[in-house]
Amino acid sequence: MPLLQIEGLTHYFGGLRAVYDFNLELEPGELVGIIGPNGAGKTTIFNLITGVYVPTRGKIVFDGTNLVGLPSHRIASLGVARTFQTIRLFRDLTVLDNVRIAHYSQLRYGVASAIARTRAFLAEEDRVRERSLELLRMLNLERYASLPARALPYGEQRRLEIARALACRPRLLLLDEPAAGMNPGEAARLMEFIQWVRREFSLTILLIEHQMRVVMGLCERIMVLDFGETIAHGPPEEIRRHPRVLEAYLGRGTAL
Repeated sequence: MPLLQIEGLTHYFGGLRAVYDFNLELEPGELVGIIGPNGAGKTTIFNLITGVYVPTRGKIVFDGTNLVGLPSHRIASLGVARTFQTIRLFRDLTVLDNVRIAHYSQLRYGVASAIARTRAFLAEEDRVRERSLELLRMLNLERYASLPARALPYGEQRRLEIARALACRPRLLLLDEPAAGMNPGEAARLMEFIQWVRREFSLTILLIEHQMRVVMGLCERIMVLDFGETIAHGPPEEIRRHPRVLEAYLGRGTAL
């Protein structure tokens, strides 16, 4: 059974069609890309999967559970985590606290224990701190642990956002333009990092990206959207030469 199965996904904002009849099956361990011009509906699909929007119609099934209508925190607890096109860190909190916050959906103590600072509360807080530090060590961010998130270089902020998503212990990771604003050298390092994260954490990854070098170098399959519709689906080499893709991006007679 696919880890993620989307059938007939359609969404309108009033009379504006954002996504139409989108279909996707993701097998465990796959890394699949979604590309398309600005306004094609890519981020809307992520928002539909994660419960930010409820689709006008269609089905989204994750590991046998229908996600349609579930709140975002419930979807996250099932094992779906995401990053955002625009970095959404808690900029004035420390790097460590940004990762610690992501663990709180998994906590086993209640409000009364937190107020009374019981032994269970203190033990759980120690566990969260150690797991957060371990994630920072694994992602080579430990040296920034006590700094505010806003003090990190841009590329490291992107890495921190992925660390925070990993703290949710996902099985499916949605990356929304992780290479946005990066130069070629930073993008190359990001590609290596994403492949490492995929192997180390046994993740399935769905990726939105505008940098063609990143998409073509990472993804096993690519889906192309234009005005909310899928116009092509296949391996990178096929997509690179697909006439409808070339027309949507660059006009006729050009290659990606």
